[in-house]
Amino acid sequence: MSFNHQDLPARARSIVLVGLMGAGKTAIGKRVAAQLGLPFFDADQEIERAAGMSIAEIFKIHGEAYFRTGEKRVIERLLGQGRIVLATGGGAFMDPDTRAAIRQRAVSVWLRCPLPVLLARTQGRTHRPLLNAGDPAEILARLSALRSPVYAQADLIIDGSEVPPQVTTDNVIAALNAYTPPRRVHVQLSERSYDVLIGPGLLARAGAHIAPVLPQPRCVIITDEHVAKLHLPTLQAALDEVGVRHSTLTVTPGEESKSIATWQRLVTTLLEQKVDRHTTIIALGGGVVGDLAGFTAAATLRGLPFIQIPTTLLSQVDSSVGGKTGINAPQGKNLIGAFHQPLLVLADTGALRTLPPRELRAGYAEIVKAGMIADAAFYDWCEAHAEGIVGGDDALLGQAIEHAVRFKARVVGDDERETKPNNGRALLNLGHTFAHALEAECHFDGSLLHGEAVATGLVLATDLSARLGLCPQEDTSRIAAHIARAGLPPRIARLKAEHLLAHMKQDKKMREGKLTFVLTHGIGQAFTSNQVEEEAVRATLLANGAV
Repeated sequence: MSFNHQDLPARARSIVLVGLMGAGKTAIGKRVAAQLGLPFFDADQEIERAAGMSIAEIFKIHGEAYFRTGEKRVIERLLGQGRIVLATGGGAFMDPDTRAAIRQRAVSVWLRCPLPVLLARTQGRTHRPLLNAGDPAEILARLSALRSPVYAQADLIIDGSEVPPQVTTDNVIAALNAYTPPRRVHVQLSERSYDVLIGPGLLARAGAHIAPVLPQPRCVIITDEHVAKLHLPTLQAALDEVGVRHSTLTVTPGEESKSIATWQRLVTTLLEQKVDRHTTIIALGGGVVGDLAGFTAAATLRGLPFIQIPTTLLSQVDSSVGGKTGINAPQGKNLIGAFHQPLLVLADTGALRTLPPRELRAGYAEIVKAGMIADAAFYDWCEAHAEGIVGGDDALLGQAIEHAVRFKARVVGDDERETKPNNGRALLNLGHTFAHALEAECHFDGSLLHGEAVATGLVLATDLSARLGLCPQEDTSRIAAHIARAGLPPRIARLKAEHLLAHMKQDKKMREGKLTFVLTHGIGQAFTSNQVEEEAVRATLLANGAV
């Protein structure tokens, strides 16, 4: 397995200080290095040593482009020799390759200072080539306007002023000690890949994570009215911080928005706003918003870049990962759609604190599903920690989300477009043939949430498997008890069996006119089958609450 520095804990990474000239990167860097017992390097000094001349001489003789190329090589070399504290030149972080190298191997810290302080500190210093070309105050203001949105992509931002250097040093170390990098799951596909970041506080720093993957600094946020009140200002401020232009389109909360009419309105509005093929759509919300915004991105101009920021547990562990997008048709759920992979997924676990308990419980079904499909040990772990997960325990939620996303990433990477009918991605539909029928019979009116329908569907799929002699009979009662203990419905709420069967026959997973189910040989041993007689399905429905 290849080693990825991004998997290192913060305390095992190098520390790189960035910011404008005069921010105190060298002075603070030396103090930080001394307190942490690490070697300190100043990139500019290392460049001068390698070149055998001063920075001013390099600029004069060879020009800035030559200097920047050498600067990049020096920084990459220094970061490759172990854990260090590094102070960079003011322009180093502006280079995308240098930022990527720092992001891979270090925690970056922007020392942000007011312009008057910077001007006072740099006044009369002739070794600053960029300040020798005119009025220093005007040059610093221009550089600040240009560079601050890029500096804002740093992992940490520390505000400095005229306070003693030791105060700023203590602030840097305190921030480093408190900093925990987000959990990162890499989704590797045949032609491209992307990351899923998981952790608290991601919305507030969304701009720093989003800006590196954008084809251009312009986005359109699609969200619903409820989520907009809770989270939109935070996202907008984060995008403003890194200089990304943005506008917002809102829809009505609920499954009814996954309609042809709403989708058409969104596409029409985007075209009226004259988006181009480099304008990125950001989905901010739960599964409905993600599916709708994703399909809008897929269809507009034959495909716009797309980022998922899921705000519900269900969407964080399921619909935001894998590229399935779509809307509902009168004939059934998700019958109109496309595969359209995101550039990035930001799963802010802090956003889950705003969820009603019912919504949090609904997401749990998709976590349990991962264990039931192919990981009996994870199912056992879920069974042992169900109450803590649905109760919002941050540590347990983080572990559960990461495990479920890693599982889905492996499946999607192996079968991106669900072309393997008997295994692969099709297995992710465990419980869903039943669940979609239950939702359709409830007319998507909110009386049964998708996750609740999936929870019931998991029990029904297990019952059907046991009824067919494929898995132990006791699995059904075990899973039903687990689902109930998590506060989810293990039984059908007296819906008509014949109506449910009719909905199943409209399901997009029908093959050659036969019902297709994901069944199990036991917990962690799922498989697909279209050799299921209708009478067995009817018996399962009637035995589990249907009438």
